[in-house]
Amino acid sequence: MSPISKEKKTIHVISFDIPYPPNYGGVIDVYFKLKAFKEAGIKVHLHCFEYSRNKSAKLNDYCESVTYYKRNIYKTNLFGKTPYIVASRSTEDLINNLLKDDYPILFEGLHSCYHLPDKRLKKRRKIVRMHNIEHNYYNSLASVEKRLFKKYYFLNEAAKLKRYENVLDHANAVAAISLNDKLYLSEKYKHVVVISAFHPYETVQIKEGCGKYALYHGTLTVGENNQAALYLVNNVFNNLNIPLIIAGNNASLELRQAIMKNRNIKLRNKVNNRKIEELIENAHINILPTFQATGIKLKLLAALFKGRHCLVNTPMIENTGLEGLCIVKNSAEELKSEIKKICSIPFNKENIVEREKILLTNGFTNKHNINQLIELLFS
Repeated sequence: MSPISKEKKTIHVISFDIPYPPNYGGVIDVYFKLKAFKEAGIKVHLHCFEYSRNKSAKLNDYCESVTYYKRNIYKTNLFGKTPYIVASRSTEDLINNLLKDDYPILFEGLHSCYHLPDKRLKKRRKIVRMHNIEHNYYNSLASVEKRLFKKYYFLNEAAKLKRYENVLDHANAVAAISLNDKLYLSEKYKHVVVISAFHPYETVQIKEGCGKYALYHGTLTVGENNQAALYLVNNVFNNLNIPLIIAGNNASLELRQAIMKNRNIKLRNKVNNRKIEELIENAHINILPTFQATGIKLKLLAALFKGRHCLVNTPMIENTGLEGLCIVKNSAEELKSEIKKICSIPFNKENIVEREKILLTNGFTNKHNINQLIELLFS
């Protein structure tokens, strides 16, 4: 990468949410990206939309300025052609602030792209970070949603997002979060590159030996995670004597009732990030099935940087570059058989060295990712 002159070491970042605390997928990526920009000597003017999280002085540690904008959550935004997640993040205050200089702009997610096609920004360097293929993500949310109105909202939003996605034509480059996403986006848009997820882990820290339980963790309010947890409870661990811990906040009534029927399964509700990491570190198996092949799951990276055996299905791992570090099984019977097989196999030094080799040299470190992103922003 060619050196960046001092006068160009400043950018704007538009975030769909306040990225602190970093306690769910999208904001984890944004927060640790800000931290990596700071460490790389890049000055950031952060713009974020405020609607359910508090303003945070912590962001001032990494940014030259932080500007907050109230998200327009009026229901009238549900009825226009523009996706609700985009229309509710539009404000002239933001565009006016962007026009005060000519710094490059990083748009975080399709959510933040309302002003991307604005003619006043035509000569600006504009990069879009895609966290998902959003219409696929919303269709997947609809597929597991049981409430009729919510299902209709997800399906309607998915259709709007699919039509709206061509706003990416106005970007100079698109930073996909996974190879799967790049393969899709490259068919439609120019200059798409893979820049993997930013995360809290700088080194691989895995305990040797054996743990005493299997772990599934995730934000349980998300339909996809609720579905995966129910699948493990009802179809995989339902007649195993091996302990399973399910960790995450706000478990559904259906999931809580299913867990109560199984003595070997425990729920850890209302857990913070530190407790989740402790559970990952001490588990013998981190089991992470998914039925939604979108983006790259940050919980997968957490399990690989901190945990022992990692057991997944194909949608969780396909085209991530991490296939060789996981055990991949797809049916409930295959998962049961593998759990029985590996429950007494220690995780040894050779396993840890293999993890380090892949994770630290194949594009899964923040330092590697930020260098790629800086080159996109200033090329």
